[in-house]
Amino acid sequence: MPRTYRSDHRAQRARLTRRRVLAAATGLFERHGYAATTVRAVAGDAGVSVQTVEALFGSKPRLLKACIDVAIAGDDEEVPVLARDWTDAARAATTPAEVLTVVVGVLGAAQERSAGLVLAAFEGAASDPGLEELADQLVRQRRGTATWIVRELRRTAPLRASERESIDTLWALMEPAVHDRLVRRLGWSRKRYERWFATSAEHLLVPDPQEIDP
Repeated sequence: MPRTYRSDHRAQRARLTRRRVLAAATGLFERHGYAATTVRAVAGDAGVSVQTVEALFGSKPRLLKACIDVAIAGDDEEVPVLARDWTDAARAATTPAEVLTVVVGVLGAAQERSAGLVLAAFEGAASDPGLEELADQLVRQRRGTATWIVRELRRTAPLRASERESIDTLWALMEPAVHDRLVRRLGWSRKRYERWFATSAEHLLVPDPQEIDP
């Protein structure tokens, strides 16, 4: 058997094992929360040893971070959110409504996959110092995405308020707890959440045409 083939086969097996661990951990974190989920339980659900989980992720906070990254992106490719294809579509938009249509198409699915995990990180950070850094990082990442979106909106139309206030507003709309309350608690569909988000963001961030001085 050629060495390259053996190496590729091992890499593929390792990737499949990593995906299996992430799927098991995601389910446990969402069902039981961060504190009640143990590495041993994750290993058991994934059908691997505790040592395998630790070798892949090092610690439980890093395991949760990996679960969140995959949930937000929708895959395990190492491509940042703002370097993905949807940003090209948003850059090609010529109106705020078009920008937000692209955004909600990505955001709705990402929130559906990741909101529970992100909330688990925030809740766990209150009692686990190991999660404080992760919680802060998630807040910064959301603000970075909000900043990018606001600047794309500003490219297509004036903003209703200052850039900073607009970013603050969008950052709050993107809060996973809001998605959790509307979708998981009130039973909204993803499409209804997406419509609400796009309508609310456009109303709060962009003035109506008649409000703009000629």
